[in-house]
Amino acid sequence: MKKLLFVLLTLSASATTALAQTGTTQNPNRIDGYGAPVSPSVPVSRAADEATIDIIGGYYQQDGSHGAVEGGRGTQQLTDVPPAIIVNVPLDTVSRLTVNVGADFYASASTDRIDFALSTPSAHDVRYHGDFGYSREQKSKGTIWGVGTGVSKEYDYLSFNLAGSFAKTSQDGNRQLSLAGQVFFDRVTLIQPLELREGYTTGSTTNRGEKNYGTDTRQTYNFTATYSQVLAKRLQAAISTELVSQNGLLSTPFHRVYFRDNTTELNKAPTSVGDSFSPRVATAARIENLPRARFKYPVSLRVNYYATDLVQVRAFYRFYNDNFGITAHTFELELPVKITPFFVVYPFYRYHTQTAARYFAPFMEHSINDTYYTSDYDLSAFSANKVGLGLRYSPVYGIGRFHVPGKNAQGLPRVMRFKSLDLRYANYQQTGSTIYTAANRADLKANIISFDLGFAL
Repeated sequence: MKKLLFVLLTLSASATTALAQTGTTQNPNRIDGYGAPVSPSVPVSRAADEATIDIIGGYYQQDGSHGAVEGGRGTQQLTDVPPAIIVNVPLDTVSRLTVNVGADFYASASTDRIDFALSTPSAHDVRYHGDFGYSREQKSKGTIWGVGTGVSKEYDYLSFNLAGSFAKTSQDGNRQLSLAGQVFFDRVTLIQPLELREGYTTGSTTNRGEKNYGTDTRQTYNFTATYSQVLAKRLQAAISTELVSQNGLLSTPFHRVYFRDNTTELNKAPTSVGDSFSPRVATAARIENLPRARFKYPVSLRVNYYATDLVQVRAFYRFYNDNFGITAHTFELELPVKITPFFVVYPFYRYHTQTAARYFAPFMEHSINDTYYTSDYDLSAFSANKVGLGLRYSPVYGIGRFHVPGKNAQGLPRVMRFKSLDLRYANYQQTGSTIYTAANRADLKANIISFDLGFAL
């Protein structure tokens, strides 16, 4: 039972971590989890007495026609390759060290429109990240506590985080309460759209304006509580809530917003830059402006049902609300099926629907009298479907073995085992609400391929 419960808790933690991490990226407004993983996680249990290494990678590709950089119109084309390595090392029988390091190599056609020129620094970049954790178990008391820290860096933002966690398991192993807290400290470079920079010459394609952008900060505080219960021999459930408080810069400084009634400010952008959208607009844009405080309070329920020895049903539901006015519902269903004792196929489906933030309006539908304004479609009303298939191969004695430098405690050559292989594909499609005109509805599409190579030493 304890092992099954650990798997359940790991899966539940993966879901809440994804939401928490969205507050630290350059785009803090995504809440439906469609994109490439911000921080890889390993959704399987690990033996307590062995060191493990997971090599995680994949490819993410998206496209759409409502980029926030151009005020809600224009390309959303993006590709991302996010390799990472997760090392899990037992220091002794009760303590463990975890290291998670990786990078995101991405190319974004939408952010390339900041300057209306290809191959600007924002077109291709790398985000580096590293997280380090320590946990210690008190078996006699049924408790596990942990601490961690991490850092993330790319060309226009730097983030540090601190984390702590505590879990208490009942004596029979059927119940567990886990508490976790995390705080992020972000510093963002205020890169503005080309035509809005100080010193820019109207219509110029060579003058890039003042590049002393300045910086701003953002702090994110997360608290998560999860209660797990084994309800029956084949049924387990976990309920969790995550309170998120964000303070500081929540808008993106290079997101443009155009107004229906801006009759006095002329667009200074160049007019001979190919298919860029903004130069075809006579009036000037302003920088996206959002409140500097946001509170998120989702509640989720996860249920695992072992229908037979070969088929499992994993269901997840999350209700989300925040003070921006967004209400969202997310439902996930995964059906792992054992083809053989070592080979599992798991189709999965995710549905997400949300209302719009009160500060959102499509292209040229804001008024210059609005206090806050954005045309970022992550804050619009839409529904989304994500469907995919995963494959896991994990034979008892591993897929293969090979020698590595060094010797074990018995003086024998050390052997690394290739234990498991996970492959996963998903297709994502986002559809805008009918409250908007057809031209103003979200239309994002994405394909995601990922893999996890599991090793043990």
